[in-house]
Amino acid sequence: MKNRRLEEFTDEELILEFQQNDTLNAFEILVQRYKNPLMNFVFRFLGNYAATSDVVQETMIKVYKNKNSYKTIAKFSTWIYTIAGNLARTELKKIKRRNLFSINSFGEENKNFDIKDDAHGPDELTDSNLKEKIIQDALLKVNPIYREMVIMRDIQELTYEEISQITGKEIGTVKSRINRGRAQLRELLKDIYKD
Repeated sequence: MKNRRLEEFTDEELILEFQQNDTLNAFEILVQRYKNPLMNFVFRFLGNYAATSDVVQETMIKVYKNKNSYKTIAKFSTWIYTIAGNLARTELKKIKRRNLFSINSFGEENKNFDIKDDAHGPDELTDSNLKEKIIQDALLKVNPIYREMVIMRDIQELTYEEISQITGKEIGTVKSRINRGRAQLRELLKDIYKD
């Protein structure tokens, strides 16, 4: 390993280098490799950029602080996705609790209030961005226990085995939840994407 540049190391070799020699460059390379995939994964789950950024940052902090709890029996990607997934689920619960105290809690009982969403300005509404927003909005309506696994499989392209390790669920359960999530997503998008 000494004759190779750190950039050529596998993820598992990098975390080992970080554990044994406290090589900060090894950690920085891991951050660069996983920052964007984790942002994508967590955003697809939460649908909120600020919360996503916080979760990914907290994931990296946990990796840094708990580097010695990683064991080479699992792939590094499985370990880091497990951390990010746990933090994302916790954040989703916090968001749901905050949403319980919605504007309807303080207003008239049966009156609904529409709050304008300025997250996507007119310059972003090209066909591709519009489709992306429609898909993301539909994905956020999928039951969270299915959504997480659909994201891991169809967007992050993890194997069923990796998803099983990350979530702690049997492969049969993983496959079943992915199928149910896909079915919910298809139903939500049926008017947009006709067969």
